[in-house]
Amino acid sequence: MLIADDDVAIRESLQRIFEEERIVVDTANDGDEASYLGRVNDYDIAILDLIMPKKDGCAVCSDLRQQGRCFPILMLSVNATVEEKVRLLNIGADDYIAKPFSFREIAARVRALTRRPQKIEPDILEIGDLRLDTIQQKVSRGSREIYLTRKEFSLLEFLMRHRGQVVSRGLIMEHVWDAEADPFSNTIEAHILNIRKKIHDTKRNRIIHTVAGRGYKADHIS
Repeated sequence: MLIADDDVAIRESLQRIFEEERIVVDTANDGDEASYLGRVNDYDIAILDLIMPKKDGCAVCSDLRQQGRCFPILMLSVNATVEEKVRLLNIGADDYIAKPFSFREIAARVRALTRRPQKIEPDILEIGDLRLDTIQQKVSRGSREIYLTRKEFSLLEFLMRHRGQVVSRGLIMEHVWDAEADPFSNTIEAHILNIRKKIHDTKRNRIIHTVAGRGYKADHIS
């Protein structure tokens, strides 16, 4: 998720709320930064304030649509007129919410915008005897429950949702870590190693596979 708002209190509150839901959040405090981040990253959704320094939310939204970025965009504004809503929707925004807003409402709108009716994502992911419950945030293998850190859980969930697909380090870094992470560090390798140890991912019964020079793949190969 990208959150762009020059109001520090709002930006940090939204970031904290969505990170608690295991969403990776990048933030921007002006329109130029928001436009740049939106062009170079593959977000699932962006929340843009209408009034920002350097470039307003309308200009950022137009930039992203002209660059072919099709992720949902939720606009924030103190102006709640019908004319304003129509203008924002016409430039490519997917939804609009007026300030001041309820954090519960904005979380609900984000869930609605990121919902994909054509592909309902399951709450329970299973590969072999490995089971990940996204609602209860529990992982088990066979009858044994496994404790994972929040980042380990997010990484394992990402791999399991892409079962059978090779996902690159870059894609993992983009979706599981935020923009501040060092892409040249060995943090992904370290987390993969920790997950393998915790789920007893042995050569005889391996689920997380390293694909040399390409990335990682989660699948049960007998």
